[in-house]
Amino acid sequence: MSAPINPSLKDLPKVSIDLKSQLEGFNPDAMKKAETAIKNVLPSAEDVAAEKTQQTLIAGIEAFDATKLKHTETQEKNPLPDKMAIEQEKDKQQFISGIENFDPAKLKHAQTMEKNPLPTKETIDAKKIDD
Repeated sequence: MSAPINPSLKDLPKVSIDLKSQLEGFNPDAMKKAETAIKNVLPSAEDVAAEKTQQTLIAGIEAFDATKLKHTETQEKNPLPDKMAIEQEKDKQQFISGIENFDPAKLKHAQTMEKNPLPTKETIDAKKIDD
């Protein structure tokens, strides 16, 4: 059952006489002035534009059709070294460790023989006098 559109007087709720007299005698000029504090600030135009851009971006991502993508082959720009390069690196490390652990006591003594000796001071002085 629904309520009638135009209720009759008997269907209206009963209001006490005291409340009725107070409502009829209400004077809005007797109210105190009060400042209204806005607690829910409306967003600025920049905020609305930024949110709209973000929603458009998200909608574009959600509606993206992956079937339009083309297949591509991945090319490695920094490939791992092959077996030969690894072996060469090991040989270099052994060579360096051989140098670091070198024992000079194992060297044989050698006699140095000058094949092109420098001239003595007397020979140089004699040439200066001759020139």
